[in-house]
Amino acid sequence: MSLTLIVGLGNPGAQYSGTRHNAGIWFVEMLARKVGVSFKEEKKFFGRQAIGHLDGAEFRLFIPNTFMNESGKAVGALCHFFKIPAASVLVAHDELDLPAGTVRLKQGGGLAGHNGLKDIARHLAGDQSFQRLRIGIGHPGNKKQVTPHVLSKPAATERASVDGALAEVLDVVPALLVGRWEEALKRLHTAATPERKAPASKASE
Repeated sequence: MSLTLIVGLGNPGAQYSGTRHNAGIWFVEMLARKVGVSFKEEKKFFGRQAIGHLDGAEFRLFIPNTFMNESGKAVGALCHFFKIPAASVLVAHDELDLPAGTVRLKQGGGLAGHNGLKDIARHLAGDQSFQRLRIGIGHPGNKKQVTPHVLSKPAATERASVDGALAEVLDVVPALLVGRWEEALKRLHTAATPERKAPASKASE
């Protein structure tokens, strides 16, 4: 199915903008810069929205103004108003289980305990068919350190690695927008450097 909406998850406020938990927002902002659009505050949707065009396809970019754990309030409001089915949504989010500089696309499936994704599914009547862009931020190795890890800023070299991986995703967005999922997976996998290269995942993962 083609994409209608691309959402970047994170926390609002300048103090969080450079933190690992905002990796999804980094991607959406990068895509907005590529297509030359700016975000507008949309109070009724509890977030910021932009309308982009790429290779003839129109799509919405959206950044919730809610905190990560309440992302569904914003995404649900937007999807219900514009009647956007869950399967036409791509949610970009940070992923502890992938090393920094690794990205994977995923269609539907489990939510892997990610609170932002769980809240989105809840506000979409339990529908988990939305697509995901999993952006690796690495795991600190100790569960007690997870919160400090995701809410802190990465080192410059780590951020550069993440940004490099996101730039590769930008190249496959045109294919994703028109539903050419397998083509996007193949191109993204082929483009990955040996350090970042990882198999793309599907709902069975």
